[in-house]
Amino acid sequence: MQKLLAFIDASIYSRSVCEHAAWVAGRCGSTVELFHVIGRRETGEARQNLSGNITLGARSALLAELASLDEERGRLAQKRGRAILEDGEELLRAAGAKEVTTRLRIGDVVETACDFEAEADMVMIGKRGEAADFAKLHLGSNLERVARAIKKPLFVASRGYQEPQTFMMAYDGGSSSMKAVDYVARSPLFAGLRCHLVTVGADTPEVRKSLESATAMLSAGGYSIETEVLQGPPEAALSEAVTRKGIDLLVMGAYGHSRIRSLIIGSTTTEVLRLCKIPVVLFR
Repeated sequence: MQKLLAFIDASIYSRSVCEHAAWVAGRCGSTVELFHVIGRRETGEARQNLSGNITLGARSALLAELASLDEERGRLAQKRGRAILEDGEELLRAAGAKEVTTRLRIGDVVETACDFEAEADMVMIGKRGEAADFAKLHLGSNLERVARAIKKPLFVASRGYQEPQTFMMAYDGGSSSMKAVDYVARSPLFAGLRCHLVTVGADTPEVRKSLESATAMLSAGGYSIETEVLQGPPEAALSEAVTRKGIDLLVMGAYGHSRIRSLIIGSTTTEVLRLCKIPVVLFR
């Protein structure tokens, strides 16, 4: 891995994003490009005409005042954004990241991720942002939009950082989960971590054969694999297994040919992200 894109804001998840980004960079020898994106509304670019039906002279004066307020708001938003990036860079370097660059952008997080993902190997974002309702366990709106839009692996950082020692792969035999297996087998990111390979559904010879195929690929990459066929609704079964096994990191394909696939495009993946309190790496 040569470059990781990491997105931060003023939420409590941004510290975790920086600490997880430093961990990835340390294991893979990658650079970190740290982004903060200022929404157009914050800069006044999307300003509405609030003057209303008033006399022409008053309207002109009010528009001038609004323009001045918008200019000040934009200036403060950029100052705030630079401060967020400076704090993030300091956190990354304190956590051991060697090569860090920062970018302050005006626009949309999804557009920015799509514009820059071609030059990166992985994208990282927090599970929730500034506007998400943690009490109701709402996921950040940018997370779901980014997960739909980008093609590179997406690392979803949890609220707190703990250096991973184990990871679990949710495998269903689909193309995205096969891509995840191939990536894990080749990448230094997961090297040395204990691996648990699981699927959800009926424990049939066909399912066991599929698991054996994935196990062979991972074993060739140097992993000692523990496999299990879980029963029940995928989101609940995976969440329970994460807790029961003390898993630190969950890896799964965002698409497949079973119910495990419907994370971002349906309810299962969203529920897995919502219920699991650990980082999740998604593959398309």
